[in-house]
Amino acid sequence: MGGARIGVLDGASALGVAAILVLAGRAEHPVGGVTAVEYALLAAGGLALVAHRRAPVTVLIVAGVCALGYRTAGLNVFAVAYLVAVYAAMRAGHRAATIAVSVAMLVGLPLAAMASGLPAGAAFVEARDVLELAWLIAAAAAGEALRQAERRADEAERTREEAALRRAGEERLHIARELHDSLTHQISVIKVQAEAAVHLAGKRGEPVSPALLAIRDAGREAARELRATLEALRDDDTTPPPGLDQVPDLVERARAAGLAASLTIEGTRTDVPAAVQRTAYRIVQEALTNVARHAAAGAATVRISYRPGGTVVVQVDDDGTATPRHPPSPGVGLQGMHERVTALGGRLRAEPRREGGFTVHAELPTTRVP
Repeated sequence: MGGARIGVLDGASALGVAAILVLAGRAEHPVGGVTAVEYALLAAGGLALVAHRRAPVTVLIVAGVCALGYRTAGLNVFAVAYLVAVYAAMRAGHRAATIAVSVAMLVGLPLAAMASGLPAGAAFVEARDVLELAWLIAAAAAGEALRQAERRADEAERTREEAALRRAGEERLHIARELHDSLTHQISVIKVQAEAAVHLAGKRGEPVSPALLAIRDAGREAARELRATLEALRDDDTTPPPGLDQVPDLVERARAAGLAASLTIEGTRTDVPAAVQRTAYRIVQEALTNVARHAAAGAATVRISYRPGGTVVVQVDDDGTATPRHPPSPGVGLQGMHERVTALGGRLRAEPRREGGFTVHAELPTTRVP
């Protein structure tokens, strides 16, 4: 049900209760009439119900005060608005406040009746007429019963969502394992062929092409990473995933491939969660891969900063051909970076530099990892 429709229904209900109270008060004194103050107390108790969803305890107190007020004025009108407020407060889960205010009402109504001029015995009888204990208990029980039913419905919905997420995770795991097996086979073929070519060239005394050596080394590294990925998918904790300690290896491999890469580490490293370390490693890995494939760059700088307050900043700059007027087309790699950083509650900036080249700047919080 939409919020506007709920608001209209609440307003109509409040007006209806106010009208009932006003008419009941007029019927209580058909000859002498009802004063403006008494009309105001009767109407206010009902109209306050319009806010019973937003402020149930406040509405409960207002309805109770109005009931005490018109009872003190001599009107023996049933406290309909207060019973509705009790139901709303119990439904909202304010049991302690509802019980406390209701006890105060049961004590205060006889006193209000005596203040209107009635003797003690008659005051207790009329107080019972204004707020019968059975109706009070029924209203509270109805509110509590509905609250419990809604809670069980929410719990059932949450359980269904968790089951759906678990099934989706299992399916993603199955796909990842299938993809791993396929890629492992293809990369193994490439690695074996490259190693065989290097071996034959060395055996014949021929010079080995740097590109061939790079293919061999890349194949070995890809095979290692795929094995680590499969172990992680199988929940094998004996081989931890790559993190910040492996970033120097990435930079060294980039140098071996012919890129003038450098690494700078600033600040004091504290306890960094594994998820943050893994994301930092993947950002550097993806950024250096993009530099090698697309940037036509000769140099790249990797900077890792540990900032006070629990933030790890990862920045990778290159001197490639990208410019603000000719930015490169965003690919799957950048999208994956954004997803990883956003999942950790961090920020990522990936864009051409004004002086030329491309920059990847990620800020990863270490204190509020999901």
